[in-house]
Amino acid sequence: MTAATLRLGTRGSPLALVQARLTRDALCHAHGWTHDRVQIVPVMTAGDRIQDRPLAEIGGKALWTKALDQALFAGEIDFAVHSLKDVETLRPTAITIAAMLERADVRDRLIGAESIDALKPNARVGTSSPRRAAQLLRLRPDLTILPIRGNVATRLAKLDAGEADATLLAAAGLDRLGQPSVGVAISIDELLPAASQGAIGVECRTDDTPMRALLDAIDCKATRAAVCAERDLLAALDADCHSPVGAFAAMRGSALFLTAELLSEDGTLHVRDEISMDGPDSPALLAKRLLAAAAPELRALFGK
Repeated sequence: MTAATLRLGTRGSPLALVQARLTRDALCHAHGWTHDRVQIVPVMTAGDRIQDRPLAEIGGKALWTKALDQALFAGEIDFAVHSLKDVETLRPTAITIAAMLERADVRDRLIGAESIDALKPNARVGTSSPRRAAQLLRLRPDLTILPIRGNVATRLAKLDAGEADATLLAAAGLDRLGQPSVGVAISIDELLPAASQGAIGVECRTDDTPMRALLDAIDCKATRAAVCAERDLLAALDADCHSPVGAFAAMRGSALFLTAELLSEDGTLHVRDEISMDGPDSPALLAKRLLAAAAPELRALFGK
């Protein structure tokens, strides 16, 4: 490896490697480099090793980021790429999200039926996402939710093996893996996505000014504005992996609107609201309004 080569850390899953190549290609295009200027360095994370338990039970989103953080601090990599919905809201101050690539499709795709209504009575739906589980149960209380984890291929194989009747996967991940025809996209009016869904984030050490400057060239400012609003909402709610919450920010005309919903784990309790992003305090204001409207049992699921 020459001194000029930059080392890009990533998880080793097929989707993570695709996202690493997208990041490498964007960076090389922006700076007129050949691909050998960026070396992709797979890093095994605890989230990849432990597949038999829900993420919320074994340490949350930090299981995806901790190993890459350690590699950054140790100087083993120069920057790292993540699916931003898998990145915990509060990050170490020594690490900065220096770039966000242009966001892809934010919707979930249902595999196993043509719509949520078309799922057979008492269908078994495999998901380990508290958000997806709560949203499904709100719409179809008869459904049985089964925990299912693993990369996209693993989850589809479990479905083919009859371990569940249906599952939900992020449309962005399927598209990036070259599987745009798998499943049926569900409207965000039915299933509001997770905060940051469809967004790729690129991190580096906060004190690495040259790396931050290089990454700024591939930062999509529109994606950053929307994703930061969604992540600020999670922070204001003190939400974590256990919290069934959806959030999505999008432009309407010249204004950015942030929509969010809170749900109880069984979907029986639900509040939804939206706000125009008129100022930096708007996500906190929306969080306050949601919690004020929530039943005490629903409010108790959040930290504030």
